[in-house]
Amino acid sequence: MTTTTTTAPITRTLEVPGATLTYDVRRSETSSDLPLFLIGSPMGAGGFPTLASHFPDRTVVTYDPRGNGERSTAHDPSSPITPDVQADDVHRIIREVGGQVDMFASSGGAIVALALVARYPGDVRHLVAHEPPLAGLVPDREHALGVVRAINETYHRSGGWAGMAQFIQVVSHAGPFTAEDVAAPPPDPAMFGMSADDDGVRTDLMLEHNMRWLTTYEPDFDALKRAPTRIVLAAGDESEGILASRGAYAAAERLGTEVVLFPGGHGGFSGGEYEQEPGKPVEFAAKLREVLGG
Repeated sequence: MTTTTTTAPITRTLEVPGATLTYDVRRSETSSDLPLFLIGSPMGAGGFPTLASHFPDRTVVTYDPRGNGERSTAHDPSSPITPDVQADDVHRIIREVGGQVDMFASSGGAIVALALVARYPGDVRHLVAHEPPLAGLVPDREHALGVVRAINETYHRSGGWAGMAQFIQVVSHAGPFTAEDVAAPPPDPAMFGMSADDDGVRTDLMLEHNMRWLTTYEPDFDALKRAPTRIVLAAGDESEGILASRGAYAAAERLGTEVVLFPGGHGGFSGGEYEQEPGKPVEFAAKLREVLGG
């Protein structure tokens, strides 16, 4: 059973090429272990307080990806924010906090973490990559890439609420995608309690950048196999069939490893952050502690 703490984070900023990054350090003065870095994308530090609280014996680092609408800023929000750009940002924070970390990375953050390990193999000792939505790796690759491209096209045509409605539809879809899924009209945002208004902005990290660059990314598996990092692909035991879970299985197959199941679904570690339905954070944190200690 894990214990929790409410250690207040120390917030810092870091100037990097093209962005000002904001990150938090919850320091454990008694720990001699490596820091534990928790990352997502587009989700920022605000998604991890509950999970962080279960590791009072570790220094825990979280951050806001550039351009995610929280505290970090991209100097030119229209410039491509690719997995490699985000990996470089994380690499620079790792250098600031000591030079090597253990890492839990979820969703788009898991894709960023795979890019990080391929580019900077000395940065991460243990990586748990939880549900990377790698549309380019699944067996239905053509149609999976088609539906994420359709999300971006809807966003450009009709704005953020319309793009978000289609995103929700796609990420909740269980099983392979078909040509009919790609060609289907986007849902009405009102179906999800959202407005149809368009604010004219087209620089959203998830709908613009991650849909174009992260979900379509193919990791450098040769580099990942050469890296000294122990890489664990993880999926939720309630996520069977969704794209992010299938991405984990596809990546594990390319690495020649097995997927480790974690409690809950895509947000199994959540304690209700971002007004999301809480997952199973106690059980999730216990499993993460077990896997990191393996």
